Amino acid sequence: MPRPLWLFCLVNLAIGSGAFVITGLLAPMAAGLGIGIAAAGQAMTAYALAAALLAPLLLLATGRWPRRHALLIALALFAMGTALCAAAATLGTLLVGRTLMGAGAVFTPIAAGIALTLVEPARRGQALAFVFLGFSLSYVVGVPLGTWVGMAWGWQTPLWLITALLMLALAAVALRVPRDLAAPGVSFAGSARLLARRDVWMALGLTLMNFTAIFTVFSYIGPVLQALRPMSAAQLSLTLAWFGSAGVAGTLIGGRCNDRFGSRSALRVQLIVLGTMLALLPLTAGSWWALLTVLMLWAGAGFGMIAPQQSWLAALAPAHAPLLLSLNNSMLQLGTAAGAVVGGALAAHVGVAQLSWAGLPFIATGLALLHLAPTSSGITPPERPA
Repeated sequence: MPRPLWLFCLVNLAIGSGAFVITGLLAPMAAGLGIGIAAAGQAMTAYALAAALLAPLLLLATGRWPRRHALLIALALFAMGTALCAAAATLGTLLVGRTLMGAGAVFTPIAAGIALTLVEPARRGQALAFVFLGFSLSYVVGVPLGTWVGMAWGWQTPLWLITALLMLALAAVALRVPRDLAAPGVSFAGSARLLARRDVWMALGLTLMNFTAIFTVFSYIGPVLQALRPMSAAQLSLTLAWFGSAGVAGTLIGGRCNDRFGSRSALRVQLIVLGTMLALLPLTAGSWWALLTVLMLWAGAGFGMIAPQQSWLAALAPAHAPLLLSLNNSMLQLGTAAGAVVGGALAAHVGVAQLSWAGLPFIATGLALLHLAPTSSGITPPERPA
């Protein structure tokens, strides 16, 4: 892979860790700020909404800038937000910091747009998977390690460490990303016509449905797993680590499947696997091995959809690929928030052990969108070099 993609992968590891590490630190963070856990949880909502709404606007505002400048501004915002969260003494300050972090998350679609220009068309799926591999790794390395550090030395400590990593990333981007990097930016010209296209919204709708289905249950994964098969804290951590490891493998496999079979074929298979695993999860009650098997297949399919989905969107309008990738991230964030709301509303009625079944209608809707989307908008299997 081209050298910048290695750097983007590592930066996304730091960004993913910063974005999600607080999920394991809500209790000590709430105690430190003198607020309830529900109020502390609004930090995730603030980040999701900022990433969904502000990041695309920032992408448009910096569309004519050199790509390195846009990357540096995005990283600076994320680092400032992380430092503000680490120094927060009130909920208000924490939410401002999380909002800055969400806006700075625009780094990822900018980096993804660059990745598409640095490899030949036949390897675009692998390139996108490599860039997003950092996010998958954050579930395996950053979040568990950050949670452990936060429990041992205070919830602010991992945020300060991530801030330091982000400052190193700023220096690395400034030194290693070429000044004259030829990659598309984003402008308002043509954006209105793009956003009026049915195929674009059907593709974005698939992302919304997919992540709503996943986070209907994953937002409450701890209680779900304990309801299915009571386990110790160590075994629960091990189970989630295996889940994250399967997600890393799925990210890489999804990129290869995209390049070999085409985006829509890869997405169709992964959606079917994901839906099947959501249907089977409640049936694994009492068996840790069955539970682990289903979880790992779920993670592989869920994470494996990232590269094909991004490739499909980029193929719809290559000149607007960065904007489409940013809007896709917006749908991801909105799906995450919607899934948490749906899961919370249904948990008391269906029970957490059966919560994954609530995601099945969203998977079915996603499959319908994929099937009904105009075939001319889908990316076909890429031409192989002679």
